[in-house]
Amino acid sequence: GLSIVANIGVLGFFKYYNFFIENLNELFHMTHVNSNLSLLHFILPIGLSFHTFQAMSYTIEVYRGNQKAERHFGIYSLYVMFYPQLVAGPIERPQNMLYQFYEKHEFEYDNAVAGLRMMIWGLFKKAVIADRLAMVTDPIFNNPKEYDSITLMIGVVFFAFRIYCDFSGYSNIALGSARVMGFKLMTNFNRPYNAKSISEFWRKWHISLSTWFNDYLYTPLAVSLRNMGIYAVVVASIVTFLVSGLWHGAAWHYIVWGGLHGVAIAYEVLTRKTRKKIFKKLPKEIADLVGMFFTFAYVCFTYIFFAANNMKDAVYIVSRIPHAFVEAINIAMGKGGLHLPVSPAKLLMCIAAIGAMEVVHIIQNKRSLNILLEQQPRILRWGIYYAFIFAILYMGVFQNRQFIYFQF
Repeated sequence: GLSIVANIGVLGFFKYYNFFIENLNELFHMTHVNSNLSLLHFILPIGLSFHTFQAMSYTIEVYRGNQKAERHFGIYSLYVMFYPQLVAGPIERPQNMLYQFYEKHEFEYDNAVAGLRMMIWGLFKKAVIADRLAMVTDPIFNNPKEYDSITLMIGVVFFAFRIYCDFSGYSNIALGSARVMGFKLMTNFNRPYNAKSISEFWRKWHISLSTWFNDYLYTPLAVSLRNMGIYAVVVASIVTFLVSGLWHGAAWHYIVWGGLHGVAIAYEVLTRKTRKKIFKKLPKEIADLVGMFFTFAYVCFTYIFFAANNMKDAVYIVSRIPHAFVEAINIAMGKGGLHLPVSPAKLLMCIAAIGAMEVVHIIQNKRSLNILLEQQPRILRWGIYYAFIFAILYMGVFQNRQFIYFQF
């Protein structure tokens, strides 16, 4: 109990104290009570949200009897603060990591190659795709009222690919750097935009966090409410995603983002039988495409609240989206044009970069890229490596943009 309270207390103080005080002052102002509680100005400790959750994972697993208590303070500290995953995960479990710190790790060529390969792919997604897309999304979300509705829609869709490439790119670099040293971290992404439902999306997106919430919040809560029947799942889902939204950021637009995902999961639970009957009438390929389209569209819609600087901007963007269809018709009839933050050539480069990534994903759906590369002649294999390195150097955008999840 002391361990959980200490971890949540540190996280709550540094990350949510000012959020709580701001809302308390606003409440006092609305009720005409004189109050001016002062905010604190401090630097958020690096990786706080991630390593507090990892520390709590250890405590809970030891308490449940699934992990033997670690008596070596240095080993425990290394588990909590392991440098490849320190800033933005993945959030590991003690069963997967602690035993690896007792093993002797000597240099292995295969591990080094596999790790560097992952790191190159991560850097490509970050520098070539994510940071290039940021040139479009940052101006749009920073000044949404300056852009037309179609441009806002483009910004929302581009942000979906930007945050995926940014965060999965970091995860690839983290997994790769650990692999070079002989350590294996859990996979954090599994082509989430191929998901055919929101529940499947969360089985593929930020897997270490979604499984953490599932094991330590959702499942215990659903079990404690089991007398409510199917509504136990509904309540547990909504509560879990509201907490997940708050974990991502101390702001209402993050909470709304989490709540929207919770509502979507609840909808899937309550309409599962009806949806199965409808989709059974469609060919499997069509049903899968329909599911993927609506899932991606809904995820993009929720990203409006995630990417916006505040609730006011998010609500404005949502209000403008319906006008995009009218604007698209007018443009098609030659009655207007797009107001983009970048040139058409740079926009096409963004689309081409996304297309290149999707080609890799299509290949991955059929077979492992690692195995495929190992089967190629050395000259071709190294040619591919150099091609990616030169793509990063000459097509990458280097404007000192930190990873998005560093702020959490």
